[in-house]
Amino acid sequence: MEDASAEYNEHPNASSWPFDLAVPGSQPLFQPAVLVPALRAALALKCQIQSQSKFDRKHYFYHDQPAGYQITQYYEPFAKDGRLLLTAQDGLTTKDGDMVEVGIKQVQLEQDTARTQEQDEHTNLIDFNRSGHALIEIISLPHLHSPEAAAAYVRKVQSILYAVDATTTGMELGGLRADVNVSIRRVGDHSAQYSYSGVTGLGQRTEIKNLSSFKAVEDAVTAERDRQISVLDAGGVIEGETRGWSLSSPGVTRRLRGKEGEVDYRYMPDPDISPLYIDQDLVAHFKRTLPPVPEQLLDMLCTTYGLTLDDARALLSLDDGARLLYYQDVVSRLGARPDGPRPNVQAANWILHELGALLTTTGTTWTAALVDAQQMADLITLQQENKITGPSAKRLLRILFDGDRAPVSEIVQRDNLLFQSMTDEEYDELATRVIGEHPPEADVVRQGGKRSLGKLKFLLGQMMRHGDRNRVQAQKAEEVLQKKLKPMTT
Repeated sequence: MEDASAEYNEHPNASSWPFDLAVPGSQPLFQPAVLVPALRAALALKCQIQSQSKFDRKHYFYHDQPAGYQITQYYEPFAKDGRLLLTAQDGLTTKDGDMVEVGIKQVQLEQDTARTQEQDEHTNLIDFNRSGHALIEIISLPHLHSPEAAAAYVRKVQSILYAVDATTTGMELGGLRADVNVSIRRVGDHSAQYSYSGVTGLGQRTEIKNLSSFKAVEDAVTAERDRQISVLDAGGVIEGETRGWSLSSPGVTRRLRGKEGEVDYRYMPDPDISPLYIDQDLVAHFKRTLPPVPEQLLDMLCTTYGLTLDDARALLSLDDGARLLYYQDVVSRLGARPDGPRPNVQAANWILHELGALLTTTGTTWTAALVDAQQMADLITLQQENKITGPSAKRLLRILFDGDRAPVSEIVQRDNLLFQSMTDEEYDELATRVIGEHPPEADVVRQGGKRSLGKLKFLLGQMMRHGDRNRVQAQKAEEVLQKKLKPMTT
């Protein structure tokens, strides 16, 4: 539940503690601070917060847990009965239906285990840096029916946790890991005898441990589904087991160990940690102060800010939300305009597309410091007020991107970027020149039809290229071309 990425990246076993290594006489210590992000996560997942919860010992023997047990909340977790809705906006495909509501059985506090790195079939390296860290386990019900839906679910869980400050790193940095249970049954077969938390008619499940990317979730579920189908088609029986997924052998899950059941884990109350009591006034406070979740942000960007769905999604997904914060900062500096709405759409275009193109072409990593938010707002305002042309605005953005921190007004004067209006006669002369240099394209425009628009844009581009970039206005130039090349009538 805390940002442990720095410790994860330290030299192996540099941050281990006596209890993590099961040193005799050492005892665990509950840190109340871990409850803050845990409550945010559970509330964002629509869970019911329990006034009292307790800790249990989950017994198993594996090299990532030398004590022989893991501290968790199996019987009385701190949160229960949540839900998460998946729609097409989350990447849900049509075969999954218009939407899927995934039940959250419970959210529980748990002790992290050591990290295992497989060297070969006979050797595992163990790193205890993350062992003992507090984490939350989100246990969902079997309501997902495709690999794509499973990946979409994990992706949405991560976006929700980011939105409410319940995690600070993504899957690739260890901030989120997924254990996926997979079971199949033949279509129309109602004799399947397994069940889970009230959901009946399931096949025997296997569990794939420690998936650390969305692609790994989708690929591992696909591979395990196909493996189980092959086993059943060959007349075999699916065994309950824990399986692994490795990038070194893509497309294949492999058996790690037999799957323990509730009886095998021998759950018992942990005698070293007292019950956890959560006051409902505290829960009410977190409900009031919970940051907006992705659906709310998406709706706000589309309805309040007037953005397209694609641009809104991009702002939400890029740079762990940092691009969205920058966008909102720029828009707040633009303010209201007496002659029209706030230029929210133009701001999104400059931040996502124009600035994004510079990031791509230069291979630069995004930070809000690349272009000061006030400078970006000043650039957009100048273009909105027709004080600089589009090409000049792009040139100005490149100057700012390269690190010039002078006031935008000074840069515009210094580099002669300010728009100086051309006379009607100058526009007419420029249009006549371009039409004379490209008679075939001009004839197509005069004739009208489907091809005329493309040729008109070509001629407009020639006017913009041949004219003074600080003086030619695209809208005015197009009006002059249309007037001179008015389609023929009979």
